Amino acid sequence: MGLGGWILLGVIVAIVLWAISAYNRMVGSRNQVDNAWSQIDVQLKRRHDLIPNLVQVVKDAMGYEQDTLKAVIAARNTALTAKGPAEVSQAENALTVATGRLLALTEAYPDLKANTNVMALQEELTATENKISFARQFYNDSVMAFNNALQMFPNNLIARQFGFQPREHFAVPETEKEVPQVKLR
Repeated sequence: MGLGGWILLGVIVAIVLWAISAYNRMVGSRNQVDNAWSQIDVQLKRRHDLIPNLVQVVKDAMGYEQDTLKAVIAARNTALTAKGPAEVSQAENALTVATGRLLALTEAYPDLKANTNVMALQEELTATENKISFARQFYNDSVMAFNNALQMFPNNLIARQFGFQPREHFAVPETEKEVPQVKLR
């Protein structure tokens, strides 16, 4: 084999090694996205488990607010069956709104404000909301890195060849996009 043959073989080996490396990076990035979604799922399950406990604790004291309690349970049930980032995001947004109404109503009941179980559940729910926010941020960062890897040349050639598909971001609920209003007396 002449010098030209060795050079051609070297170029082919370099291209194959690059393709293997690019494929492995995309697989790793895809797995990171899947792991990030699993972390969101864990926190959402925790949230879904806390809400019935909160409803049960406040149910008797909030006799006139049964519609609010039913709305929270209905929103939770919808969130439990949601699939995919877009549908989960929309369902969780509705659950956030319904839960926010419930928590706002508990402020109108002095017995509930003083109830240690209600206070503990509210703190757990707040902590869980913060964990969901962090998990959503990590997921969206992972999706951005994965989607960038799929779309950038020359990785897009490998991605297309092996059927890698872009992933959806977990959208910020509309209620979190609104600017809070501060009213001074």
